[in-house]
Amino acid sequence: MADRQKNPRLMLSNFLSLEQCKELEFIHKSCSTVGYRPSVFSTTLSHLIATNSAHLIVPLVLIREKLKEKVEEFFACEYELCIEFTGLVSWTKGASIGWHSDDNRPYLKQRDFAAVCYLNSYGRDFRGGLFHFQDGEPTTVKPSAGDVLIYTADNRNVHSVDEVIDGERLTLTLWFSRDGSHDEDAKLVSRLSEIFSTEATDVPGFNLPLPASSNMYLFSPDQSSDHDSAINICCARIYALGFGICPLEDKTNFLDVSDLLMKPLQLTRNNGLFNQEFENVLHALQVVQYYSWKASELQRQATILEEGKVIPLSRSQSKKVRDLESAFVKDRRLAQMTFGCSSCDGIGTPEVFRWANFSAAVDAWRDYTYGLHKYLLRSLPYWRNHLSIFDVAFDEL
Repeated sequence: MADRQKNPRLMLSNFLSLEQCKELEFIHKSCSTVGYRPSVFSTTLSHLIATNSAHLIVPLVLIREKLKEKVEEFFACEYELCIEFTGLVSWTKGASIGWHSDDNRPYLKQRDFAAVCYLNSYGRDFRGGLFHFQDGEPTTVKPSAGDVLIYTADNRNVHSVDEVIDGERLTLTLWFSRDGSHDEDAKLVSRLSEIFSTEATDVPGFNLPLPASSNMYLFSPDQSSDHDSAINICCARIYALGFGICPLEDKTNFLDVSDLLMKPLQLTRNNGLFNQEFENVLHALQVVQYYSWKASELQRQATILEEGKVIPLSRSQSKKVRDLESAFVKDRRLAQMTFGCSSCDGIGTPEVFRWANFSAAVDAWRDYTYGLHKYLLRSLPYWRNHLSIFDVAFDEL
């Protein structure tokens, strides 16, 4: 622990469980867009709401509460703070930032404190990307999944982050403010109330994700603004996990080929076609990432694949898969290098893939999503009354 006056900061180990880290990783990799810096990707709570994935806020609710309580306790400012911003952020190869404080712009002066929760581990999941303080202890942070770093946002905690060399560095980052006019919760509750006040929302299927503008998913590793060289990160993450995408419509039907990703599609692997439609690329991505999160658990289940659930790819379908990869991924090696999930230390081993397990994951994802959605709908009246997002304990849950 640093001197609270000179360099007020706190490092806590195992603040989050590994399962919490994995769930937040699933949310981020299912929903992220290109971020605020080169080779950085972000998922904000407002973006989750905008893409019809508001239910994915629910796993963050209790974590945000506990972080706020810890910050207020450490800095002796109980009941004084609001959460100004919450974001899941990942840094990939080439991302870095020089010396700065978190309130170093006029439009950031409302930020008083920061909390960075590490969702994966240095050395195992990423190399480079170390966090350094300019003064005080600890000088350098070499995190493990579940660790949290808390510090003031002012010039007493000037810091930098080394360039990421390999892997994907994942964090949950929150900023806190004493200025209630910057309360993130009030804005989020207002938006949630608008969305869920007029629609019939308590039905399965309502919460299928809707992609944002295609530009928000375009990533150029060379930082080029040329869209012809950019890859679509939703497609790239799907391909990095070993799947392909088969559109149900022909690309010649669209003036903008990116519109294909807004339409129903199917998933492939090797020469097999999973015989079920997904509403759009974001729907497919969420299911694929859910499968990746739960693969070990699914391996232990005895599941039987329904007859006709997987069929051989036809020649025309194979061409559609190749054409889509060429249009949106372009370089499978780059997709794997940027978004692949293998460990940097070589310890991680790929799960044995079985279509039966993936089919079970499709059903489990639907149940998981509906459960979160139901909880959100029940909690919203309480959130609306308090203009605050907090964990609501229901006796039967």
